[in-house]
This record gives sequence, structure tokens and C-alpha cells, in this order.
Amino acid sequence: MEERMDKQTTEKKNGPDGVPGSGKKNRRKKQKRKKLIILAVILVAAAGAVIVLQQRAKQASQAAAAASSQQRTAVVERRNITSELSSSGTLSPKDTYEITSLVEGEIISADFEEGDQVEKGQVLYVVDSSSMESELNSANNSLSRAQKNYQSAVDDYNEIQAKLSGNTYKATKTGYISELMIDVGDKVGSNTQICKLYNDQIMELRLPFLSGEAAIIGPGMTAVISLSDTGEQLTGTVSSVSAREEVLTGGTLVRYVTIDVPNPGGLTSSMTATAVIGDCYCAEEGSFEAKVDTVMSGDLDGTVEVAALLVAEGSYVAAGTPIFQITADSAADVLDSYQDAVDNAQSSVETAENKLESTQDSYENYTITAPISGQIITKSSKVGDNIDRSGNSSTTMAVIYDLSALTFEMSIDELDIQSVKVGQQVVVTADAFEGQTFSGTVTNVSLQSTASNGVTNYPVTVTMDEWGDLLPGMNVDGVIILDSVENALSVPADSLMRGNQVYVKDDTVTEPQGAVPAGFRAVEVETGLISSDYVEILSGLEEGQEVYVAESTADSRSGFMRMPGGGGGMPPGGGGGGMPGGGRR
Repeated sequence: MEERMDKQTTEKKNGPDGVPGSGKKNRRKKQKRKKLIILAVILVAAAGAVIVLQQRAKQASQAAAAASSQQRTAVVERRNITSELSSSGTLSPKDTYEITSLVEGEIISADFEEGDQVEKGQVLYVVDSSSMESELNSANNSLSRAQKNYQSAVDDYNEIQAKLSGNTYKATKTGYISELMIDVGDKVGSNTQICKLYNDQIMELRLPFLSGEAAIIGPGMTAVISLSDTGEQLTGTVSSVSAREEVLTGGTLVRYVTIDVPNPGGLTSSMTATAVIGDCYCAEEGSFEAKVDTVMSGDLDGTVEVAALLVAEGSYVAAGTPIFQITADSAADVLDSYQDAVDNAQSSVETAENKLESTQDSYENYTITAPISGQIITKSSKVGDNIDRSGNSSTTMAVIYDLSALTFEMSIDELDIQSVKVGQQVVVTADAFEGQTFSGTVTNVSLQSTASNGVTNYPVTVTMDEWGDLLPGMNVDGVIILDSVENALSVPADSLMRGNQVYVKDDTVTEPQGAVPAGFRAVEVETGLISSDYVEILSGLEEGQEVYVAESTADSRSGFMRMPGGGGGMPPGGGGGGMPGGGRR
């Protein structure tokens, strides 16, 4: 044992080989070898980590590629896009009219039958109008009287306007003024005596002639006058012949003839004379009288004030000679009164005209004409029937359809109505003619909306351009072509996301980016025409690129691909495109 211990001690000091100091070297070599082993292990571990990371990246890339391959996608390609709205309706004639009567009475004519083609204005029914004829005559007579009164009022106004022209009152007779009967400041009205006139330049001779002979004497005939005192002969002119017969002493039946005789200067009212007219002799002599020996009185409907006298006693005046100046105010008042008479007469004429027009309309209502051109669909009244309007309802006597065109109404949602314009083309189909299409045009977009269950709809009228064998009452489906574009770069409508973004396939994207799923990147695009199926892309995409299609309605779309391996689903926060509003396609 002691030898073993000594040996161990010796080995510690000299080393295992017995050489002094070799144990210390051996320890150093062991430590160096250990460090190399540790370093090698570290390097190996690092290399393994790199390999693991590369494998994981590759796996992640493969996973992203696999995930993207499972999404619904479509290829950006060119196609024709059409935006349209659809709705159903019932065909109606272009116009429909029910014939009713506004009058009562017996139908005395109804010269048409069901199925006949009639023209607008054609007489359909005639109702006995004898009860209206007297009313029509009375209305015509009332209008005639009113028109005469109006013309008389106008004539009076023109006459007074002429009389008062220059604010002067003018003489109505001719002669010398023997006495002025007015002064400045006086009021002159109807029958106010203005002056006395005397004119002996023309003398009147009034002589009796036998009634039978007087019958052949007329105004304008020449008379030979013989003065009783001197026998001197003068020439005169017959001015009038009395129509009244008188009896002279002795029972002679006569008529008086008045003769105007120019005064040569010596004739006076104290002289007498006889006369011969043709072969007729007067029955007895008569006395001369001055042609004018009278009082001139005012003839105004109203009163005027004398502002100044324009004549004096002894002045000679003729009809139209100014007699006195009138104050402006009083002249205006008189003219206004005459104008009022004209206005009232005109109002009476208008009233009479309206009455006649109303009566004429009522009279014309007894003849019932076709208000439109078209076909007689029903005729329910005939000759001999009596029209009775004692109730509030009117009996339909006949029905006319204007079949020159057919129309129907489409009900369009409030979200789409702004897209509908007059003139847009409409494709029409009917269940009664399966496989056939017809064409129409939007002719009216009404603002008279209707609301139901919180949805507002507007009626749109479509007029058929060609309708073949379609008939009124048939149900049809209309598709309004809102807009179209040919050979447009497009994607499915469900590829368009919020913010006008489209998700384009990109296998380098390994993680979802918000709403964008892994394997895709968001691209902002500029859109053009959008239908319910496709969206026109103006910029942002290129033909042939593969884009994401939301799965909301993808199964009903055409032109998209689904890669093997299951279904992708909606991306977080994503949403398909498509157009709002019912009926859009």
C-alpha cells in the first residue's frame, strides 16, 4: 500500500511516464482539446439552426403558396360589360279611353260597332238635343244685343271725345246767336240751354198737297214757289214729306210737304206763297218760317264747367264751331263717365260670349265624338237607350284602345332610379312567347313614387318599339340597358374591395396583411363601368394577372378559378363587390 501511494505521488509530480513535469503538459492538452470540441459543437449547432430557419422559411413560403392556391381567384381579362336593370310589368295600349256622356237624353244615333277602327273626332253617339236649342238661340240673341250696346257706347264715346276736343264745347246747330244763356263758371249739362239761334238764310215753306199727289213727291225734288203778294217766283227743294194725312176745311185729305227756300234777302215770316212740284199743285198757300229759330241746349251725359266764352250774341256759328272753353277737370270727368259706359258694355259682351260659349259647349256635348283614334273594344249603349245622369256615377258607353303602340311600367328601386334616363333601350321578353325577345324604349321616368316595407320605387314607362304578336294585358319582363362597354379589361365584381382595391396574387407574401389574405397584395385600381357581375378596370391591373374573388357570391360567377385543396373564405375585413339595389344585373 505504501508503495502504491508513493507511486501515485510520484506520478502527480513526474507525470505518468515518470518524467518530471509531464503531468502539467498533459492537463493543458486536455483542456485545449476540450475547447476545440465545444467550438465544434457550437458551429454544428449554428449550422443546424440556419438549416432549420431555411426549412421553416421554405415551409412558410410553401404554406403561403398552398394557402393562396386554395383561395378563389379569377384572371384579369377582356370582355364586353353591360350594366342593366330588370323589372316586370303588364302591357297596356298607348292610350285607353272610356266613352261617357255629359248630358241626358235618348240616343238617336250610334253608327259604329265593336272591333271598328275609328278616327279622332269621328261621331260615335248623337243624343237628342231639342231641349238645348232654345237656350242656344237665347244666348245668341243676348250676345247680339250686348254687341250693339257696346258699339253704341263706343260711338257715344268717340262723339263726346270729338265734342270736347281741345276742352271746348261745340255748336250742334247752325245760325246766328240771338241770345247767350250761359256765363263763365256756369255748369252745362244735358238739356242746359246755351243760346238762342236764328237763321233766315234758308226759309222753310210748309204746304199741303192732295194725299194721292203727295205720295209721288219725295225729298230732293225741285219746287217752283210763287209769292202771294208779288207773284214773284223762287226755286226751292223738298226737304221732307209728312207720312200723316190731315183733313183741310171742306174735307180735303192732304199731306204736308216741307220745302227749303234760299232767302234772296227779302223773305220774312209774314210772307205767304204757293208751290208747284212737277204736275202737282199745293192745296192752299202757306207761310215762310226761318229754317233755324230754336234754342241750342247741352247734350252731354254729365256736367262741364264754363271756363271762358268763345262767341258773343250776333255771332254766326255752324255745327262744330267752339262755343265755350271747358275746365280740364270737368272735361276729364265727362270722358271718364263715357269710358265707364264703354267698359260696362264690353263687360256685358264678354258675359254674353261666355254664356254663349258655355251653352254651345253643352249643346255640342249632345254629339259624342271619339277622343282618340283606335279600336272599339266594347260598345255598351245603343240607339234608343236613355242616358240618365241622376246619380253621381257615369255609365261607360264604349271603350277605345289606341293600339298604335304598347307600353308597360317597370318599378325601379330608389337606389337605381338615378341611372334610368329617357331614351334608354329595353330588352323585353314574355312568358307567352318563350325564346323571343322584343325591343322597347324608356319614354318616361315618373317622380310619383310608391313606398312599401321601407323601400321606395319609381314607375318607369317603356314604349314598345316592336311587339310582334304581344297583346294588351300580357305580362312581360323588361331589362333596361343602362350602359355598355366592349373589350374592357375586367375582373369579377366580387374582386373589388373597399377603397377600390383588388387583391392580386403574390406568392412572396407569406403572412396576411390586415384584410389582405396571405399570398395576395392590395392594388388600388381606377374603375369604369360596373355591372352586377363585372367591373371595368381603367388602370392598376394588367391582363392575365390573377386576383382574389370574395366568396360571398363567387359560386354564381363565371370566369374564376378555385385551386384544389379546399375553400379559402372571406378575408378579414374584406367584402365582395356587386351593385346595390334590387333588379340590377
